[in-house]
Amino acid sequence: MSSRPPPSEPVGNRLGTFGGVFTPSVLTILGVIMFLRAGFVVGEAGIMGAVGILILAQVITIFTTLSISAISTNTQVRGGGAYFMISRVLGAEFGGAIGLALFFAQALSVPFYILGFTEAVVRTFPDLQPHFQTISFSAAILLFAVAYVGAKWAIKTQYVIMVVLVAAIVITLGGVASLFSVETFQTNWASGYSAVDTAKPEGDRYSFWMIFAIYFPAVTGILAGVNMSGDLKDPAKSIPLGTFLAIGVSFFVYLALILLCGGAFAREDLINKPYEILQQNAWGGFGMMVAAGVFAASLSSALGSYLGAPRILQAVARDRILAPLRPFAFGAKGSDEPRRALELTGVTTVVVLLWAGNESSGGALNAIAAVITMFFLYTYGMTNLAAFIEAFGKNPSFRPRFRYFHWIAALVGGVGCVGAAVLIEPLAAFLSLLVILGLLWYLKTRDLQASFGDARRGFVYTSVRKNLLRLRDLPEDPKNWRPTILVLSGNPASRETLVSYAVWLEAGRGIVLMANVLPGTVQQAPQRRRMAEKQLVEFCRAKRIEAFPVVAIGEDVRQSLSLLLQTVSLGPIRPNLAMFGWAHAADGFERQADLMRIATTSDMSLVVVQDRGVPEAGKPQRIDVWWRGRQNGELMLLLAHLITRNWEWLQTEIRVLRMVDGEKGREPAEASLTELIHEARVDATAKAVLSSEHDGLGAVISAYSSDADCVILGFGLPEPGEEAKFHENFTKLTADLPTTLLVRSSGRESLV
Repeated sequence: MSSRPPPSEPVGNRLGTFGGVFTPSVLTILGVIMFLRAGFVVGEAGIMGAVGILILAQVITIFTTLSISAISTNTQVRGGGAYFMISRVLGAEFGGAIGLALFFAQALSVPFYILGFTEAVVRTFPDLQPHFQTISFSAAILLFAVAYVGAKWAIKTQYVIMVVLVAAIVITLGGVASLFSVETFQTNWASGYSAVDTAKPEGDRYSFWMIFAIYFPAVTGILAGVNMSGDLKDPAKSIPLGTFLAIGVSFFVYLALILLCGGAFAREDLINKPYEILQQNAWGGFGMMVAAGVFAASLSSALGSYLGAPRILQAVARDRILAPLRPFAFGAKGSDEPRRALELTGVTTVVVLLWAGNESSGGALNAIAAVITMFFLYTYGMTNLAAFIEAFGKNPSFRPRFRYFHWIAALVGGVGCVGAAVLIEPLAAFLSLLVILGLLWYLKTRDLQASFGDARRGFVYTSVRKNLLRLRDLPEDPKNWRPTILVLSGNPASRETLVSYAVWLEAGRGIVLMANVLPGTVQQAPQRRRMAEKQLVEFCRAKRIEAFPVVAIGEDVRQSLSLLLQTVSLGPIRPNLAMFGWAHAADGFERQADLMRIATTSDMSLVVVQDRGVPEAGKPQRIDVWWRGRQNGELMLLLAHLITRNWEWLQTEIRVLRMVDGEKGREPAEASLTELIHEARVDATAKAVLSSEHDGLGAVISAYSSDADCVILGFGLPEPGEEAKFHENFTKLTADLPTTLLVRSSGRESLV
């Protein structure tokens, strides 16, 4: 086999609507279930229940087809069918998970239909019963060979099969109609569920949803045409038209068969001999033609799955979602046939046929049908979810040429798929969901870099926009205060302590904006701005920091910083806390003080970080808050509490310290602080210390807090011209302390 790397555009097959979509879809829908299980469904559920099952199944497929049509007419559809559509809307992780699940379902469909074919053969020719497995393997090899030659030859084969199938349907319906009786119709109108195990008639009985699970694979053929998307001349036109035509034709055939069988045969025969009674009562005595129709239908459905499954796997592999799948991305030279993926599908078929063994009771057929049902239902659900996100997200790029679509239909279809899965078999639905979620989790841990965009951003954008507008109209209140921090980080690699404390103060309750201002003009340095923004993003990603980068360029850095402090916002979400690193030089602090005054005029609180490193994580720590009144104290204690909400500070003790002049004031001061801490609902202890114990404020603070891990002090902004003195005093005051946070409150926070 000669192969080549994946092409950028599909090559080779250029199929039309009839051959590429309608034919494989209708032949898969009108398959083994129609002849082998339709009568059984009528016998168990009754005519009313069977029609209900048919309508419910068709509603799910119609809603899903509406979603498929909307997506397929909104983008250039390439190979992969439903996988391609889901991945381009929900992203690589969701697309990859559902793509692999869909491949698995399609690959299982091959032995499912082959087992149906073999079951029909041995029922038609009972003498062949000992050769059940031999017939299964022979059919699998023959179909594999046809699929291996290529899609064009497979479609030509299906044309022949369609002629046989149409003749078989006419003969079947004609024979059944000739036996129709109103009395029999009335007798079979209601349900008559029998025991699941005939050897235990008092045991569990079939139910509506159990019968639905057996029947539902009959309508999953809508994906047979969709999965040929990479081989179509005009997917946007062929997929909606061909799929809806297949649904319409198959619906009327199934409805006619249900109504006619219900009026022609006794319930016992419908349940125990659903296929035999069709063959024995064929129109004109052409029972063998019915058998030929069963053979043709089951083989064509298997062939459709043989064509679809490898194309899904090839599409997943070409998106480079998982490295082990990359060999399956290659196609045959000239036709681009996914032969490596086809070989894997063939191996899967052989394994399942070996597991099924040499029995023809239908047990293996029903078991595989249940598995296929779950994966197809979840695929349908994801397809509807994808269309819902596209429409509800209101991306301007969502402009489908298919007009008969609304997001409500997609939502109802998606919920219906999941609901049907749970009602059919809760355990199987849960296990199938676990498989998909496991694949999703695995793909998310791979840190995928998809080569394509998706619609999730638009969906999130719409939700954020609506919530921002709602937030704008809600009154602000200190009770709802959250830290929205603008941290002047510059190059964050050189200010990791500042950035770390910004993240700790936010504690997953607010937003951190990391700002960097570069000297120059916008016209001169656009590349520098992009590089600086990329640097901030990569730093956040490497350190697992949840923050937003803000980069500006200006000829006057101070003026640019001033503008940032005044204007940066996310709509109604404006920074309420500005963070600065401590300027080591007095002249630098003078410029910093000007910026802090600008921040206060914008109603921001201030935090200045004196960097002396971060404590070692995982060890018991202590934060000392020096209380001098409520003006700054409430914010100081609140910030200390927020720091302890981070895993690095989980074993932290908070002390609230207050200096008093004499021994008489110690007990009342501690009682007052304890009451405040209780009202604030903060886990902290109060301690009053005598100012006379040491010589000067700095000595007292140093004596009690030099062994702490973080110290929080309040401050007031110096008057213009007093910056140098302020800088000198606080430098001496904190000389022996660990990392210290100097806090000035805007008064908009409330501790209680």
